[in-house]
Amino acid sequence: MCVPGEVYGAVPYKILPGRFELVRRPSSIRDKAGRLDTPDTPVSVRLEVYTRAATFVSAATAAKHNLPMKKSILRSGANRVLHLLCRFLPGATGLRPFLHRLRGVRIEGRVFIGDDVYIENEYPECVEIQDGVQIGLRTTIVAHTRGCGKVVIGKNAFVGANCVIVTSSERTLTIGEGSVLTATSFVTDDVQPYTLYSSERAKPLAKVTRAFTAETSYDEFIRGLQPLLSKDQRRG
Repeated sequence: MCVPGEVYGAVPYKILPGRFELVRRPSSIRDKAGRLDTPDTPVSVRLEVYTRAATFVSAATAAKHNLPMKKSILRSGANRVLHLLCRFLPGATGLRPFLHRLRGVRIEGRVFIGDDVYIENEYPECVEIQDGVQIGLRTTIVAHTRGCGKVVIGKNAFVGANCVIVTSSERTLTIGEGSVLTATSFVTDDVQPYTLYSSERAKPLAKVTRAFTAETSYDEFIRGLQPLLSKDQRRG
């Protein structure tokens, strides 16, 4: 919970009349005179110390977990242009892997990347695709959720069409060597090597008595649904 009157960041300060007070004092951050930050330090200097501390903590966290730092606008823009080209240009085993390598995706050996495959837009270097991997069309691979993680697709793995692979901050998700994901699989945990995975297929839920046409309202459609008959009821 945020407390009124506080500034929140990597190094929290509490606002007091005419100055800031450190809530947590970083021993490695010093003011312009070389002293540790003190209550008597001018506000402008304390703000500079705060900014330096936040940068220091962010860089240290990224280095500790081997995470990428935020990119420049120019680099991010170029990455997005390359990504669009990767998704729609031909060349599943040649041009597309080449362009993804330029983006920063770690691709080993010969791989197949289908049409309109989305591979981590912001941090492509957090995705590793090993030799012999096949990725079906319109698959989505996301390697960050509230921070960078990592996705590793092992050697000779097969990812079917329209799969979704998502990991979260500071976590590595591994698709094991030789594993197979059937079409539309949704993956958020590790996949064991040489194992077939599949998401639940669509199944009947109710009987439709009112077709959901352009002239049918949603309420009318819902009111027209009836429970499915059991096997015994259908026999009777």
